[in-house]
Amino acid sequence: MRLGLHRWMCTLAATLSVSGACAGERAAVSEAFVTNQTGDTLSIVELATLKVADTLKIGGKPAGIAMSSDGTRAFVTTPEGKELVVVDAVARRVEKRIKVGGGPLGVAAHPTNGRVYVADWYEHKIFVVDPSAGAITGEVQVGQSPSGLAITPDGRLLLSADRDSNAVSFVDTETNTRIGGVKVGERPFGITLDAAGARAYTANVGSNDVSVIDVASRKLIATVPVGRRPYDVALAGSRAFVTNQYGDSVSVIDLASSKVLKTIEVGDHPEGIEADPAGANVYVACWFDNVLQRIDASTLAITGEAAVGDGPRAFGLFLR
Repeated sequence: MRLGLHRWMCTLAATLSVSGACAGERAAVSEAFVTNQTGDTLSIVELATLKVADTLKIGGKPAGIAMSSDGTRAFVTTPEGKELVVVDAVARRVEKRIKVGGGPLGVAAHPTNGRVYVADWYEHKIFVVDPSAGAITGEVQVGQSPSGLAITPDGRLLLSADRDSNAVSFVDTETNTRIGGVKVGERPFGITLDAAGARAYTANVGSNDVSVIDVASRKLIATVPVGRRPYDVALAGSRAFVTNQYGDSVSVIDLASSKVLKTIEVGDHPEGIEADPAGANVYVACWFDNVLQRIDASTLAITGEAAVGDGPRAFGLFLR
């Protein structure tokens, strides 16, 4: 199976395809870093104008994306290149390339200690990387085919959406050990934590729903049906926004009632999704239309779009 074609993710996450991320408090954002998998590039979009300010050549079919807590670095996974690519987000250049496993996908950055966590689809583990040293410093065995990753705001706990185990793993980041897990829907792919680190949300591509997890008790507390092949989840205010790949739509969930309020028609094959820190706008990468769309989180209207590279995935946290 080739890792670089779009069907690699669509078939794997829907064989039947990161946000791999935590919604902790951050400063206002001004740019989006969008991984373009079939284009082998990273589009840097100015949010004020929705124009591409720069395009970086990445190679290796880039998919996952995470930002350092200070916004100075972007971390990109390349499933075909088998690398974690460290990008200087300020200078807009590739800083270094670190070989990681056999199929790196989801990625998350620790909020304080500088470590980066990379989910390896084929080796069923999470690699712990020191990006400054350019070295792997640890690894954690988790479930089958880990995809999205999310880390609590205090950095103590890492959650992994283990797609082929239909489960989420809990990892202690101090000891780099798996300390538990919880069963969720079928084929969880993207995973997102709320700002308090109290609840986690998985997009389950196999069962067309979202699982809601109470992190403290490690229990499934709700299941919300959404559209076809949900890929990832973003949180804005009292709502969750879920990309439905095969539905060309975003499901909007009321978090208090765990009910779908509205389904928004978006571009062809929406995948990565993230809300800005203020919860005012939600940004969606649409694979086949090669665009990043902006949704007003209050009115639920599409208010603009940016033309990006070929096959935008933006799987993870891509705003800075």
